[in-house]
Amino acid sequence: MSWRDQFGHVARTIETVFPNEKALEELFALGRPLRVKYGIDITSTSVTIGNGVPLRILRRFQELGHTAVLILGDFTTRVGDPSGRDATRPVLGRAEIEANMESWLDQMGVILDLDQTEVRRNSEWLDALTPEEMVGLAGQLTVAQMLERDSFQKRYGSGTPIHLHEFLYCLFQGYDSVAIESDIELGGSDQLFNISMGRTLQKNAGQKPQVCITNPLLEGIDGSKKMSKSLGNAIGVQEAPKDMFGLATRVPDEMVRRYFELATDVADDEIDRLLATGDIWEAKKQMAGAIVTRYYDAETAMREREAFEKVFKQKELPDDIADFAVADSPVGIANLVRDAFGLSGGEARRLVQQGAVSIDGAKVADPKSNVEVAGGEVLKAGKRKFARLVREA
Repeated sequence: MSWRDQFGHVARTIETVFPNEKALEELFALGRPLRVKYGIDITSTSVTIGNGVPLRILRRFQELGHTAVLILGDFTTRVGDPSGRDATRPVLGRAEIEANMESWLDQMGVILDLDQTEVRRNSEWLDALTPEEMVGLAGQLTVAQMLERDSFQKRYGSGTPIHLHEFLYCLFQGYDSVAIESDIELGGSDQLFNISMGRTLQKNAGQKPQVCITNPLLEGIDGSKKMSKSLGNAIGVQEAPKDMFGLATRVPDEMVRRYFELATDVADDEIDRLLATGDIWEAKKQMAGAIVTRYYDAETAMREREAFEKVFKQKELPDDIADFAVADSPVGIANLVRDAFGLSGGEARRLVQQGAVSIDGAKVADPKSNVEVAGGEVLKAGKRKFARLVREA
């Protein structure tokens, strides 16, 4: 069987195989368990369904009998990944990274078989590098090679500062591949430069260069920016099923196929059938249900759909919901509640903290959250406060 046949519908979430698919087939032909690396920086407290795309690919390798090597980037998080960024990323300290890591494995265990996963921290080998070894590592890359990166080109051309430590990030990520002797590395499409650096460093170290597999980046429910909890456009893998369903229904119509393909297990022909009917609202609810099914089960998904339709399809909302114009998006949820209902800042924050605030049925419980407003969403606070959000022209 070809690798695509072995991967089934998961193959549609693979965007690039570098240097080519022949190299991947040759690895499979070795007839031994392959070491498949996926590294992730601990930049927040939440694992999203966007993170779930490469994690699902890694899980499929596990199911095929290969060794999943999950690298928690406790060292590289302190450096900051410049991939796809037009400014320096804020760097987290050790204490904050450790606090974030507490919940990450539990969340990733929703997807991976952690009992069969080799979990490593890259501080194991990167903290141990001597100054001489660090200089030797830096000597394997030229400034010209670094400036080939699209994000660095843009920043250099615009005069935006590029700090020297940012040049080191791809070297550290590449050195991870040397340290664990990976056969394959997974990552988002914005990681191809970093993953390719692993091939260079492995070759220089006398190892066979790894094959690089990238996946498309899943946009958030706003349909534009990369999914991120800090942007208020994310769906967490441990989101309550009610909120997971509600958030998924807020995805723009043009993004429904992409969410079907990257975030669900629905077969390709069934996706085509649902979208061919022209009933995008029904397709969107099917997609939302498929996401809940993936992380919970089909019974839970059906229950949440019924509850959702009871409120929204059967119009169990006030008939006289007032419009509230929103000038900027994203907007802080506490400020939004305060202004929409004429409350004090303290009252608004308390309502959010009490779990009494939702947008289109999806609860927002962090008063520091920022939420995207496309227009048409129903903001609810408490039992009787409703506002229909509209965007100012």
